[in-house]
This record gives sequence, structure tokens and C-alpha cells, in this order.
Amino acid sequence: MLIRTLSGAALLAALSIPAYAGPADDAKAHFTAIGAGQVDAVMSQYAPDATFQWVGGPLNGGYTGADKIKEVWSKFTKNGPFEANVSKVEESMNDKGATVSANVEFKGKATIKVRYVLVYRDGKVVNEVWQIDPKLATGNY
Repeated sequence: MLIRTLSGAALLAALSIPAYAGPADDAKAHFTAIGAGQVDAVMSQYAPDATFQWVGGPLNGGYTGADKIKEVWSKFTKNGPFEANVSKVEESMNDKGATVSANVEFKGKATIKVRYVLVYRDGKVVNEVWQIDPKLATGNY
């Protein structure tokens, strides 16, 4: 009887904790933190020597290293907050790392539709691509 009670309690505990699905969950947290303007939370996901390619729009360019990437997010988040609507999340993993791609619409003073690709190694973002289409964006950011 005691074994059944403990098993039932363990099952209940397991059901009440959301399952961690991997890098796709990390990516969704990344998008949410960007929208909320939580630069420190965003930066905690990067490897120190990460690269970031912002393709299109006023912040267009390539950025390498945490300091340069933080400058970009500090500029962008001043225009927020944004609601981050995420769709078409795709994750691919092997023993060397993971890639997550998604469509993300950041909606606030401006609406920016982004095709996102994140590359993870050892649980950290090592490469990020933010691809916007100026025809899909509205407002200034």
C-alpha cells in the first residue's frame, strides 16, 4: 500500500512539472525575454564568443562577442515592450549541438516579423540569425 502511495505521489509531482523539451524551450524563453526587454536574461543564453547576424532593418550587421551583442539588444529593447508570437518552431539535435528555427512576430510600437535561427552548443547560443523582411515590418524600431 505504501508503495502505491509513493508511486502516486511521484506521478502527481511529475505531472505538475512541465517537461523540458530542450533547446526549443530555450529559444522560446529567448524570444520572450527579448520582447520583455530583459537584456540580462537574453544575454545569459549566449556563449562568450557568440556571433549574431542581424539581416535587414536599422540594426543590420554582424556582431561578435557578448559585449557587441548586448549593445544591439540594449538598442532594440528601448523600443519595447513587444509581445513575442512564435510559430513554426523546428528543432534539430545531435550529440554536437542543436539548431532551432522559428518565425517570430514582435508586436509593440512596431511590428517586426523575423525568421530566426539559433545554433546551440553545450547549452549556449553560439550563432544567431535575425532575418527580417522590410515589407513585413511596420513602424520604426
